[in-house]
Amino acid sequence: MQIFGNGVFISCEDANRVFSTLVEDGGKILFTGDSVPEQYRAVPSRVDLRGACIVPAFGDTHLHFASYALFQATLDVRDARNFSELGEAVRAYGEANPRVKVVLAFGSSAHTVEERRLPNRRDLDAVTSRPLMIVKYDGHAAMANSALLAKLPPAVAKKPGFEGEDGWLFQEAFYEGVNAITKSVSPLQLFRNLIGGNDALAAKGIGFAHTSEGVGFPLDLDVDLMRLAARGLPLDYTIFFQTLEIRKALRRKLPRIGGCFATALDGCFGSEDAALREPYSNGTGNRGVLFYDQDRVDAFVREANRAGLQVALHAIGDAAVEQAVNAFEAALADFPRRDHRHIVIHADLIPEPLLDRAARLGLCLAVQPAFLHWAQEPMAYIERILGDRAERLIPLKSMIDRGLTVAAGSDAPCTLPDPMAGIHAACNHPNPAEGIPVLDALRMHTNWAARLSFDEGKRGTLTEGKVADFAVLDANPLETPAERLRDIRVTGLYLKGKSFERKIRGPLDLLLGALGGKG
Repeated sequence: MQIFGNGVFISCEDANRVFSTLVEDGGKILFTGDSVPEQYRAVPSRVDLRGACIVPAFGDTHLHFASYALFQATLDVRDARNFSELGEAVRAYGEANPRVKVVLAFGSSAHTVEERRLPNRRDLDAVTSRPLMIVKYDGHAAMANSALLAKLPPAVAKKPGFEGEDGWLFQEAFYEGVNAITKSVSPLQLFRNLIGGNDALAAKGIGFAHTSEGVGFPLDLDVDLMRLAARGLPLDYTIFFQTLEIRKALRRKLPRIGGCFATALDGCFGSEDAALREPYSNGTGNRGVLFYDQDRVDAFVREANRAGLQVALHAIGDAAVEQAVNAFEAALADFPRRDHRHIVIHADLIPEPLLDRAARLGLCLAVQPAFLHWAQEPMAYIERILGDRAERLIPLKSMIDRGLTVAAGSDAPCTLPDPMAGIHAACNHPNPAEGIPVLDALRMHTNWAARLSFDEGKRGTLTEGKVADFAVLDANPLETPAERLRDIRVTGLYLKGKSFERKIRGPLDLLLGALGGKG
């Protein structure tokens, strides 16, 4: 048992409380208030928080953890200012990793380089003769050099979205290409990556994450390895299997299915293939791409709903969001469930009539506030391709006002996991009418985030009986001007009442911990 005192605790409960003292025992919160009750005053173990602000450990409700961990361990080029800097980064990585057979990088954007375009095959051929794939910042396209294209199965070239002359892979060609290349990652390296990724999340005060897994490893090995690793990693991971094959989730006794890749209904704004009801505003007549027809989506959701699974669908454009809402509506009419908590991931463009329908169905929304302040995809670009519709991008206030459960995530590796950056973006919405109060932004990353995985009974708020997971901040968000929220730093993370410290030294430690369980 220990007493944490001299802090500013923000409970993030529905009826929020601010208090100064918390008593923990056995990893759970025993007491919260402003003075230590008589029965605990003799407890010798005390932690003086020295006035720091304490909030529940943050959650990230949509990321691709294995992919994020992979790119964090390899090469991130999102900060390259031009192709020359990109080339220098690739060459430096190659020199430091001479045994790497395929160079994988992440983060290229036409909006952040002087050339104002994506690098093509010829640009990348000039950088290295090793196979090189750079995944675009939004995680929905990739650029490859000639050596990498030669390694791809012939079937990839026949998929929609393959542009061999430029070495670009979009849509189905991208998914198939990534599936083929990521198969080269060994289980040992995957475990090593996961350890580093876990530590990076913890450094941002994240205590739990909802990860979408399944990118084409043989026999879905990546999903099973992530399930195993989750048992040994210190943070709490909820896994969404991104497949349309219901039996795969049921065979593993997973209670949820969906995410991106196979369960993405459309693309993204960065590649202008997010599905829209009206054409993009750049004069091309393009409405984006729906990857499936309505009957296919309806059949998948109906089967998953009847099987008792929680379903999450990626939908960015309003046509895709409408398709998702239609499918959930049909499934729940076929087999009503009172507390399904089905999820629309992203819902970037969701008109008011769709918001109303989503609210009536009791759908949850897993949104990414960081998209609103995204250097790799700036609002000037969104305004150019969407016109007036850009004002309705991720309408947070309208979502919350309708009583929808709205929770935040990073979509990592697309944006780097950073809850304080997400809170800043939510409170400083480009459309002021859709900005939300700081407390609601905190709840999106804590209280409401836990609800998306049915975990509100054990985490998400600083409430007696819940797990003692909390983040330490160097300033109080409730007393910080909205424009300075991004400056608040996480200075510590406590899991089950213990300060987080990296204790997993390598893949073997992780495996042993996974086999033994977290306890």
